[in-house]
Amino acid sequence: MHQLPVEGLADAQAAMQQMSRMLDDLRALYAQRNAALREARRAQQDAMLRLALAAESRDGDTGRHLLTMGFCSEQFALCLGLPPGYARQLRLAAPLHDVGKIAIPDAVLKKAGPLDPQERLTMNAHTTQGAALLADACSDLMRLAAEIALTHHERWDGTGYPHGLAGEDIPLSGRIVAVVDFFDALTMDRCYRKAFTIEQALEQLRAQAGKSFDPQLCECFERHLDRLASVRAYVDRHRLQLTDLIDHEPCI
Repeated sequence: MHQLPVEGLADAQAAMQQMSRMLDDLRALYAQRNAALREARRAQQDAMLRLALAAESRDGDTGRHLLTMGFCSEQFALCLGLPPGYARQLRLAAPLHDVGKIAIPDAVLKKAGPLDPQERLTMNAHTTQGAALLADACSDLMRLAAEIALTHHERWDGTGYPHGLAGEDIPLSGRIVAVVDFFDALTMDRCYRKAFTIEQALEQLRAQAGKSFDPQLCECFERHLDRLASVRAYVDRHRLQLTDLIDHEPCI
């Protein structure tokens, strides 16, 4: 068998060592790049949630609604058989459903009595305001949040706003968040009423199936109500913080 001369063997070994060092350097650069991307992604998610909290706090909420919106929307998506990756995106995007309220004047947003027709139009504009705030973003997560902000007040029967979409023309994300938002809002104490019981809220949801909400989603929500209620209870029991929407495992 032909063998390399000693000098050739040494050169080959030196070349292999140099290649090994280059590969190690590339691995290190790749790891640093991935770490930087993860940090940038987390910073974006944190900024999104802080923006959502700024909007929500103007309406008198302290963040608990944002937490339940995120975790329950995620869990509801899983109950519907949607992919875990999409469900997690929904967890982070759903809390921005009312982000457009940041642009609504206090005189309208905090009015104690009924809104007049012009004030109602101003309030309803929080959907388009929120979408405009998020729509030009380059990430899939921000685009999903914009879609939710725009469509979560559309109604299954076509009488919602801002565009009067009906049925499956309403994006699934908006239909999911609409159900979760409705149920969670009813079961929270408000300055003008006490919280509804779970059964009272469920009766309201049944009454709106096929009107405000996708009837199949309402049926699924009721079927998995115990699971979804346990998520809400988990959020309260463990006193989760807004950043837990980024870092926490699904509340199952």
